[in-house]
Amino acid sequence: MFAYGFVVDPTPAWWISADARSVWLLAVLYATIAGLLELVFRTERASWRYVSIQDGFALLRSTFLVMLAFLLVAFVLVRAEAVPRSVLLITWVLHLGGLATARLLRRTANERSLVRAIAPLLTQPPKDRHRLLLVGDIGVADSFLRELARDKAPAHHPVAILGLDPGDKGRLVRDVPVRGTVEDLEQVLGALKDADQTVQSVLFLSPPDIVGTLSSTTLGSLKSAGITLLRLPAMSELSAARGSLPEALRELSVEELLARPSVRLDLTRIHELINGRRVLVTGAGGSIGSEICRQVVAFGCQRLIMIDNSEYALFKIGRELTVAHPDLSISERLCDVRDERNVLSVFLRETPEIVFHAAALKHVTLVEKHPCEGVMTNVIGTANVAAAARQSGASAMVMISTDKAVEPSNVMGSTKRLAEAVIRGQSEHSQTKFSVVRFGNVLGSTGSVVPIFRDQIERGGPVTVTDPDVERYFMTIPEAVQLVLHATAQSVQHGRSRPSVFVLDMGQPVKIVDLARNMIALQGLTVGRDIEIRFTGLRPGEKLTEALIDTNENVVRQLDSVFEVEDRYGGEGMTAQRLRILDQIARSADDEAMRRAVSIEVERLRRPSETRVTA
Repeated sequence: MFAYGFVVDPTPAWWISADARSVWLLAVLYATIAGLLELVFRTERASWRYVSIQDGFALLRSTFLVMLAFLLVAFVLVRAEAVPRSVLLITWVLHLGGLATARLLRRTANERSLVRAIAPLLTQPPKDRHRLLLVGDIGVADSFLRELARDKAPAHHPVAILGLDPGDKGRLVRDVPVRGTVEDLEQVLGALKDADQTVQSVLFLSPPDIVGTLSSTTLGSLKSAGITLLRLPAMSELSAARGSLPEALRELSVEELLARPSVRLDLTRIHELINGRRVLVTGAGGSIGSEICRQVVAFGCQRLIMIDNSEYALFKIGRELTVAHPDLSISERLCDVRDERNVLSVFLRETPEIVFHAAALKHVTLVEKHPCEGVMTNVIGTANVAAAARQSGASAMVMISTDKAVEPSNVMGSTKRLAEAVIRGQSEHSQTKFSVVRFGNVLGSTGSVVPIFRDQIERGGPVTVTDPDVERYFMTIPEAVQLVLHATAQSVQHGRSRPSVFVLDMGQPVKIVDLARNMIALQGLTVGRDIEIRFTGLRPGEKLTEALIDTNENVVRQLDSVFEVEDRYGGEGMTAQRLRILDQIARSADDEAMRRAVSIEVERLRRPSETRVTA
């Protein structure tokens, strides 16, 4: 109507004339067609608060099709002779412009863009807001700044960005200047301090990729200067913060500062594996088990069943997940995997689809002293969980193993080697797809060297290392668990019918003494002057280096950062009779007899029979 009146007769008298009545009918026709096409394209269902360029193209498409449909209908009814072309063009522009303007105003209000544009002219940022330096990709910085703008009382005041591309220097990202790259970190911090804009926090937008380019000494000097090192939250942490990105910022841990550059994985496969499924995790209160729980929840499992024999550990992870996800279906089962009847009862009642078996005794020294306990948990417990998974009809069961199971030199590694044999011995005709995922040390897990070194540094030393040449594979707990989920997805979607063994690509091994030196430097201290490193000698059963693949194994294929390996002799499993013998010795608490029995079983697995060799 407005377009027609503007072109034909803009005077008020036209609106009540006879000509106007016929135009009113065309306007009703246009509105009806627009309403019907909206039911098809549903552009109005897109959130106005987060309208984007993609939504703009959707509006352009829908309004163009409305105009095209109107022309066809008008031509059929009145041959469209009474509608000038200029009216059609103006009508389309007004329609598109009105819809776009409404959305832009809503997004502007949501991001408080006008307030941010005017505020610097009227007031200075509150002094209690932490001055923040962003380090990383400017696209990620833009997303973070947009989220920060939605906060009515933000705790952080970004003062500069250090990007990845030197060509971005001098640009503005939402009024925040790009001052250089990560190589300019110390120089930019000094310049900001001279300009009375001393930075209180540094936010690394993609650690550990960026952190890995900085020396431990540099990071240590930042911490010594009182600068907080922050990172963006993981998916599970963001869920716990109710989706508020600025509130979910986390301080970088020592483990994350020491970590290698992260591995890029296709998360779609993991989502397809977990989403809408019933997932059971044994050892759910442990460092690995609890992280598995967090990640499967983040990937949208239908129900999570957590098993652990520690009342406190089970309560702790249960409370954490319940608070973060109040609508999540969670079952907490206080159960020991060594209890065959109880384990089977839980499985039959819950009927899980995916099972992650993380329950284990993994402290080398303690298991060396208590071999019967190690066998009961690591070997018999694995057999109990595998049998329960099979009898309850689970789609897949994954056992978490360790590099100490490769050519084991101690009781703990030997028990994990036998546990792998339990899984390898499962029938390939079973409905359940069995697999093993083997990896090395994880930074910050219970009993790892990182928390031990941290305590020793806090006490002023000395930091104790067994041998200057001892080295291990390391990765962070979240990365290890994500690779476990990735390997599981590969196993379920592309694996063979028989049980599989997957090995995580852990990069290059790290010398423990170098790890100790880096941790000391991260605290702004100097080895020899502020704190001492003392060598104590290798412990019983400890090796200088660990291997991830046995000499009897071949890599059959590589799937991203996961290797599938198979025993060149077929990989003999543990028979029910051999498991009964181990169970009887364990229940008799005869540690010496158990050490002999474990050694014999491992040797049998490592030295295949002549029949298999000649075959």
